[in-house]
Amino acid sequence: MKKIAKFLVGVKKEMKKVKWPNKKEMITYSIATISFVLIFGVFFTGLDLILSGIKTIIK
Repeated sequence: MKKIAKFLVGVKKEMKKVKWPNKKEMITYSIATISFVLIFGVFFTGLDLILSGIKTIIK
């Protein structure tokens, strides 16, 4: 039980060292993340369609 308590005290100390983003930074990071996910989603969808088209042509 002492090990668990010591671990949790350590976790609390480390969490105080973390620099949490403010609201403006969080919005910026969220927009960047969503943008990248959408861009890569469109890219891989297009790539899949192209490769599927090539596959049907070759068949």
